[in-house]
Amino acid sequence: MLVDESVTIVLDSDDLLSGVCGANDGNLKVMEDSLGGRIAARGNAIRLEGVDANGVQRFKTMMDSLIASVREGEIPSPEYVGALAETKENDTLRNAVIQIPHGFHRIYPRGKGQAAYIQGMRACEIAFCVGPAGTGKTWLAVAEALRLVLSKNLRKLILTRPVVEAGENLGFLPGDLAQKINPYLRPLYDAMESMVPFETIRKMEENRTIEIAPLAYMRGRSLNDCAVILDEAQNTTREQMKMFLTRIGIGARAVITGDVTQIDLPRRTESGLIHAAEVLRNVEGIHFSFLHTADVVRNPLIKKIIQAYEEKDS
Repeated sequence: MLVDESVTIVLDSDDLLSGVCGANDGNLKVMEDSLGGRIAARGNAIRLEGVDANGVQRFKTMMDSLIASVREGEIPSPEYVGALAETKENDTLRNAVIQIPHGFHRIYPRGKGQAAYIQGMRACEIAFCVGPAGTGKTWLAVAEALRLVLSKNLRKLILTRPVVEAGENLGFLPGDLAQKINPYLRPLYDAMESMVPFETIRKMEENRTIEIAPLAYMRGRSLNDCAVILDEAQNTTREQMKMFLTRIGIGARAVITGDVTQIDLPRRTESGLIHAAEVLRNVEGIHFSFLHTADVVRNPLIKKIIQAYEEKDS
């Protein structure tokens, strides 16, 4: 039988209250949906009522995590609160935090899927992440790679991807190799620029701590003590994927990301990413994360767009 219990938590500042509640009390609404009770903020107090003893305990645990995050300078998102609500051990999310030296802020996973992805990158030398647009595949790969390189755990960051045009013929691109490949790697730079000052990126380029390497130029190399990100891996062929994976040297960490719903290869050409997931799925030391539409965090509208396309294609 349900017992109508309540609990009130008093916060010691307006800033703390604002961070915990979120924009338009969005975080509180997520907790309400999860706990099934009623939550209201009055003054500096947040009160939960209409739940049982288990709901009270869950509320206290979630509030402890939110308060700790705000005090560390973070602004918890509704997605993060939702992940807290779904995760029995809240430390699972907090232990997956990415702290980039000299970065703008800490990066918390925004769900159980992202937390498992981060933990997989840390546990294994090679990690794959497959999922639709907006699930944070590239974002988190860049964050973890910057953490490793700027903390001097690894000596450099190598960014690569297959140069395949998404339905358009861009023609001849002027400039040197870096200038030619830069448009294809712009999403990786966008992610970096949102995490660390531009001056940090410029210094990394000047001292060759960042290297841009088209996938076609990888053959014959041995990549030691570096973080390597292969983005848009759905557009690799089977041969390219095998070639890339066999470049990974001693002490290196490689992350391969891709969206198998956006393959731009010629017809009848099998994606190296799909093939690798089939062949390497059970290989010890290689981690696979599979994110789904429910894991989209970029914009709520993106999730609806993906769902609409999936329904149309089904």
